[in-house]
Amino acid sequence: MFSGERRKVIVELVRANGAASLHDLARAVDASEVTVRRDLRLLEDEGLLHRHHGGAVASVGVTHEPTHSEKAHVAASEKADIADLAIELVHDGDAIVVGAGTTTQAFARRLVRFTDVTVVTNSLLVAQTLARARGVEVVMTGGTLRGSIFATVGGLTESVVLGLHVSRAFISGNGLTAARGLSTPNIQVAGVDRAMVQAAGEIVVLADHTKLGVETMVQTVPMDRIDHVVTDAGAPENHVEEMRAAGATVHIAHPKPRLPSRSEIARQA
Repeated sequence: MFSGERRKVIVELVRANGAASLHDLARAVDASEVTVRRDLRLLEDEGLLHRHHGGAVASVGVTHEPTHSEKAHVAASEKADIADLAIELVHDGDAIVVGAGTTTQAFARRLVRFTDVTVVTNSLLVAQTLARARGVEVVMTGGTLRGSIFATVGGLTESVVLGLHVSRAFISGNGLTAARGLSTPNIQVAGVDRAMVQAAGEIVVLADHTKLGVETMVQTVPMDRIDHVVTDAGAPENHVEEMRAAGATVHIAHPKPRLPSRSEIARQA
């Protein structure tokens, strides 16, 4: 693949997914990470994307809200690792609120193991994930459907959440910095997240490394209100230390060891 074609593919992949890791981009264009890193530097100089720790994010404004399909394949394995670690903050007998997002959807898949948990959510995908979980009571908020993220928003959603008290809120967002906290591009989404924060005793933010250091238009949760941040091993150390200095407990999710496939075992025999 020629350099011009390779860089075009890189830009298309980053824009389609919102972000992409250096490893995934190198694999997609069949080039070394050194080569792709050089490409990213040139593409950033041209204003076509922004380099990020371990990869790149789309060059879009602070008001751009990626759809669910755009986010679904971004840092998917890292989101699974985050969900595996975050579930340790849930105990039978808890009542929790779970916000919308691809990371919270991954988190919801781990909730099916519980025998006595109540989950309040505005996410259709979270509710669908838990629909057949016998030990989980699901309370849906109602409201106006925001189709791009498969979640309800608006005054009805906020009023239902504000009338409740739960032990923890598990929420995500589009950006997280130590200076500004959690943010999202959409005012209605921000309103629901703020209501969830007010209803919860503790706030747990689930954010993969592509969200750290990113700011979008509307602040949802200031850093001093966040109790726990669960992120992945790709999180830049300086952002982790800044969040800890701001008072948050930061949990780092590491990849689980991969079991060898049958073909790999056969080759080793």
